[in-house]
Amino acid sequence: MKFVLTASDPGSAARAGVISTAHGDIRTPIFMPVGTVGSVKGVYHRDLREDIGAEIILGNTYHLYLRPGLDLLRQAGGLHRFESWDRPILTDSGGFQVFSLAPIRKITPEGCTFRSHIDGSKHCFTPENNVDTQRIIGSDIMMALDECCPGDADYKYAEKSLRLTQGWLERFAKRFRETEPLYGYDQTFFPIVQGCVYPDLRRQAAEHAVGFGADGYAIGGLAVGEPTEKMYEMLELVCPLLPKDRPRYLMGVGTPANLLEGIARGVDMFDCVMPTRNGRNGMLFTWNGVMNMRNARWADDFSELDPDGTSFVDHTYTKAYLRHLFIAGEMFAAMIASEHNLAFYLDLVRQSRVHIEAGDFASWKEDAVKRVSRRL
Repeated sequence: MKFVLTASDPGSAARAGVISTAHGDIRTPIFMPVGTVGSVKGVYHRDLREDIGAEIILGNTYHLYLRPGLDLLRQAGGLHRFESWDRPILTDSGGFQVFSLAPIRKITPEGCTFRSHIDGSKHCFTPENNVDTQRIIGSDIMMALDECCPGDADYKYAEKSLRLTQGWLERFAKRFRETEPLYGYDQTFFPIVQGCVYPDLRRQAAEHAVGFGADGYAIGGLAVGEPTEKMYEMLELVCPLLPKDRPRYLMGVGTPANLLEGIARGVDMFDCVMPTRNGRNGMLFTWNGVMNMRNARWADDFSELDPDGTSFVDHTYTKAYLRHLFIAGEMFAAMIASEHNLAFYLDLVRQSRVHIEAGDFASWKEDAVKRVSRRL
């Protein structure tokens, strides 16, 4: 994997670049749609490529490990072939599931033992078998196994969690170096910078991660319960500590405003389930604000979903029609909303890139944050 910076904004830390992988180039800043179990919910791959413009999608190691399982994925020749996606894929390590499945998991220095949410069967992730699992999945970019520390953790817990993550990272990197890709193309991995909301821990985590000379770095453990301003504070601390010539990935974030503020602080890559999850529940993100499509105010509004947007669905379906579909319980409503929201998020990072290249991102961002954050 290679990363080339192409532009920087003079009024902020925002930057534009290109990540090159075996399955194609990724222009940054970029938003990555989440395809947890091998699909982005409710969206055709054709539309992801042609209408939404997705240049990379995610897969979830925990879910793919449990179902369809590693034997089937290996028989298929990896996740790209299994799901018929020919562009880059990034996989998380399952570390967030370690965090979110607290009632049914146990963490030790060796790894994480957990019970399947599907059938209750017992499993264990270690740094070593986590590398092996992601080799079988065949993602272009894999995440190192970590523990996602709660955002409201006290210092003692956060420090203990970080030491665990650092030990796992060392073992993960060793196993990665000892193994080879299975499908004839290169893979890489990103260490994850943890440390909760404590500046000294974040600094230690960043310095430790940089020591591995990785192709990119992820920032985890944010947007997990801490105040939003704390998240921005941690980004302002961590991003300058990471190499300028490597991409920076903020995991699991977030709202349109979060993306814009993250870009302004030097983040290159984002992912979040919000566009599709919120879309399925009737929330639409637009350039003029956020809409609840179940609201009666849209019942006789025959205007486009987002007149300032670029998605083809904006120019095909009206607010009144989409509200009707939601009220009627039609699955088509969730499909339209999911595709619209993903198209908006990709347009958001695309427009950010345009303004970074033009050198006026900082001033444009201030107005854009206000626009996209309004409730309509």
